[in-house]
Amino acid sequence: MSHHPPESRHEVPCSFCGLLCDDLSVTTDHGRVRIESGNCPRALAGFDAANRHLEAGASPSIGGKTATLEEAVAAAAAILGKAQAPLFGGCGTHLPGMRGVMELADATGGTVDHMNSYSMFRNFHVLQNSGWVVTSLSEVRNRADLLVCFGTDIGSRLPRFYERCLWVDDTLFGLGAEDREVVMLGQPKDPLLATSPGGRKAEVLACRNEQLGEVAQALRALVRGAPVSGDAVAGIPLADLARLAERLKAAKYGVVAWVTSDLDFDHAELAIQSACDLVRELNAHTRCNGLPLGGTDGDYTAHQVCTWQTGFTVRTRLSAAGPQHDPVALDAERVLAEGRADALFWVSSFDPGKTPPAGKRPTVVLGHPAMRVDCDVFIPVGIPGIDSAGHLFRTDSSVAVPMRQLRDVGLPEVADVTAGILAILRPAGNGQAKQEVRAC
Repeated sequence: MSHHPPESRHEVPCSFCGLLCDDLSVTTDHGRVRIESGNCPRALAGFDAANRHLEAGASPSIGGKTATLEEAVAAAAAILGKAQAPLFGGCGTHLPGMRGVMELADATGGTVDHMNSYSMFRNFHVLQNSGWVVTSLSEVRNRADLLVCFGTDIGSRLPRFYERCLWVDDTLFGLGAEDREVVMLGQPKDPLLATSPGGRKAEVLACRNEQLGEVAQALRALVRGAPVSGDAVAGIPLADLARLAERLKAAKYGVVAWVTSDLDFDHAELAIQSACDLVRELNAHTRCNGLPLGGTDGDYTAHQVCTWQTGFTVRTRLSAAGPQHDPVALDAERVLAEGRADALFWVSSFDPGKTPPAGKRPTVVLGHPAMRVDCDVFIPVGIPGIDSAGHLFRTDSSVAVPMRQLRDVGLPEVADVTAGILAILRPAGNGQAKQEVRAC
């Protein structure tokens, strides 16, 4: 560990939610990092966990016994070298780390899936089925005058969303914080998170999230001028929905936002489809866009890297015949439950609590340095944006934000570890690994 005098840094990006806010001020002192400005609970928790391992120490291990990094890398290579169907899961890393995971999966014929893909695929199904009209955080900040939160309060997942994207006055088109309205449909955890600086609270039209598809289709009919029978839809008075439909039509730039992690019920993609249908209907009258939100543990980054390298998103097997994508059969949970993986290579560098699923197959973990896990090989790796530099894709997928290295406490990067394993599996001048796929 290098020991430098305390150093203050400004405009530091945070890697612990999909907003990737880049305005933190932090101080580093003998390896410890402390946020000086910015009161985000996710950032505070992430930086606290980054300091936690300095007290307990973090070392590579093999079978629970301390080992050197070189020994752990060799042990990991031995496990992957014997595996016929390895699964590369977790994938909680930044862009260079994910590239390393993909290269290793390519060399070993592995299947790649992200720990959050169950949530991402709710959006992918809709995008594949019919497409959508969506916007970016910058457009929301500069243009949105009406935000409809579809089954979420947003702030529970992305704590600084309102501060950064809605309650602002420095916009391109003269909108101020109090010029914007927020309406929440469904079951928001904490509607008060959307209270404006002037004290105006979000309006809540409550229903079960499972009923959101029905509500969205009723709103679509009302926007179109079609009759809707009954006095209420999903418990929401029809008169309230009619008023919301008129407000959406009158808005200069409406936004319908959802967080897929909050839509946790069977066939949630159908509710998202209905929200997208509503947005499409509104564009016959005014400007309206969807805003799919999320992005934790590097999930959007894993999607981007896997897509541009193979032509498919995660849940893809890199076989000798070429990349094979199956969103059902190659779901990591299903692969493990059916015993179709003979080794698990798990990467989780953002959150020490995101450990691999239990099982008897050989398991290699490249984990957060504060992680405590029982596995065959454990290698603590640097935390993106604290221990290692590299890019992460923001929640709107339109910007890749560069992360900075804030300290050097001797932790290897994911890409360095995967390169070390690959060098053993595929020695220079000694042919290739057992199979290699040409990426698209």
